[in-house]
Amino acid sequence: MRTSIHSISNANGSSLKMTGLGGKIVSLYVPDKNGLLSDIVLGYDSADQYINGNPYFGAIIGRYANRIANGKFVLQGKDYQLRKNDGANAMHGGDKGFHNVMWRVEEVLLNGNQALELYYQSADMEEGYPGNLNVKVTYTLTEQNELMIDYEATTDKPTIVNFTHHSFFNLAGEGNGNILGHKLQIKADQFCVIDSTLIPTGELRSVTNTPFNFNKSVNIGDHINQTDEQLKFGKGYDHTWVLNKNKLDELTLAASVHEPQSGRKMEVWTTEPGLQFYSGNFLDGKDIGKGNKKYGYRSALCLEAQHFPDSPNHPDFPGTVLKPGETYNQKTIYKFSVVKD
Repeated sequence: MRTSIHSISNANGSSLKMTGLGGKIVSLYVPDKNGLLSDIVLGYDSADQYINGNPYFGAIIGRYANRIANGKFVLQGKDYQLRKNDGANAMHGGDKGFHNVMWRVEEVLLNGNQALELYYQSADMEEGYPGNLNVKVTYTLTEQNELMIDYEATTDKPTIVNFTHHSFFNLAGEGNGNILGHKLQIKADQFCVIDSTLIPTGELRSVTNTPFNFNKSVNIGDHINQTDEQLKFGKGYDHTWVLNKNKLDELTLAASVHEPQSGRKMEVWTTEPGLQFYSGNFLDGKDIGKGNKKYGYRSALCLEAQHFPDSPNHPDFPGTVLKPGETYNQKTIYKFSVVKD
């Protein structure tokens, strides 16, 4: 398997590189408070290293992001069994999820901004999911230093869909320490409670008086080691927050992250109902990244806009069913700016 690199940039010097394998963002350079550019996403020096490297670095995730209990769901009275690739559960679309397939890539200009359009057809019953699913994902880098990600999909059979983006961010620069000093705010009053296998129990718990309260900007490291069963299950933060929304599919601010030393700030805007915050708990130095840097424990964070995990098995969660004649649409924007002292 060979994969190529595609690049887009803007007049501010910000730039993005990605590979057709999994639509993975290889690098993302944005300025700090002094105007210096740094790469803020974990990854590898060459496209070919992504073939055997961490499968989720910078990837498009689908057909179903996050986990489905026992890899099972029922749709229109029919039982479906997915490939189990996370213990007893299915995760991130299976071994041949969207992160592990070749996407067709076109370089385009959209409203004056450089963009990349990615196309993939997921065949009926690929990894156990019904329906031939035609998918288009667009990465746009705007002159306002926004990375806009637009998702679109259609199917010829009823199916379930839940896409997200999986870049591992360190706003101090990839490979530059841990993210415990990053200041995080999440616009959510509840989060999804999980069991020991990281599957939602169905309870949506208030963040009040818990380590999960990020309604005000908080250092990620302030409560991450607190004695709490949910933190124990996740080995830190690995949960979905229920975003405060007036209506479903509304594009709203979900979260913001600020790294004080560089001054870099990242906002996440999304139409999705949930945001998975993962604090890099499974990074252990075994991933040798760019410049032979070892990516250690909690050296990056992920903010993955998505529907809730295991939604097909929780009727009270926002639905993830896509039917023929319908079009799945999702928009997530990562907005970059600086905070000066």
